[in-house]
Amino acid sequence: MATESDNESKVIGYDDAAKVYFDGMTLLVGGFGGVGSPPGLIDLLISSGVKDVNVVCNDAGAPALGIGKFIVLGRAASLTASHIGLNPVAGELMHSGKMKVEFAPQGILVERVRSGGVGLNGFLTEVGLGTPIAEGKPLMEVNGKSFLYEAPIRGDVGIVLAKKGDPFGNLVFEKTARNTNPYMAMAAKTCIAEVEEIVPAGSLDPQEIMLPGVFVKHIVQGRGYNWKWPWQ
Repeated sequence: MATESDNESKVIGYDDAAKVYFDGMTLLVGGFGGVGSPPGLIDLLISSGVKDVNVVCNDAGAPALGIGKFIVLGRAASLTASHIGLNPVAGELMHSGKMKVEFAPQGILVERVRSGGVGLNGFLTEVGLGTPIAEGKPLMEVNGKSFLYEAPIRGDVGIVLAKKGDPFGNLVFEKTARNTNPYMAMAAKTCIAEVEEIVPAGSLDPQEIMLPGVFVKHIVQGRGYNWKWPWQ
């Protein structure tokens, strides 16, 4: 696994990370229900003042958890997600026309992001045929069977949360934080990783690395976080 010399370190401060955000960007956010989303980078997104952001995330988080903290401010122009049920404000913004929402089945959403990350031009699936999910999507016939074409998803900026990482950007995710974080990193032009523990180059066992550093542009030291489900 690649390592780096001191002058190749990708570790930056939050002030420099804020410069990556911009109005109108497509933002890919790791995590599931707020768990595994990078809290420090989301707080930075809020304080940066950027607006008209096109968010791609598994879900809308909750009003006080995950990307939901940003969505409730009304500064997301659109959201592509598998569900928004934990965030009633997201539903209000959708129904009022203040935020465009595109729903995708969870597996389809992740596969669209993965396709974007590995350079595929989309894929064919039977999932969603005959449902509102199919509206506006190309229908293709292959060997006498009908399939929906699902386009890849790519983003300008991806923000992810890792348990451990080295200065080159090789990352280790904790438990279910591995579910969407690697794909959001791969499909973004610029990925920023919030890392709980930054370890010296060469100290990670290659077998434990879950995302190679080639997909990571910047690393910030995590500030620590405490969270709980909204109903707790």
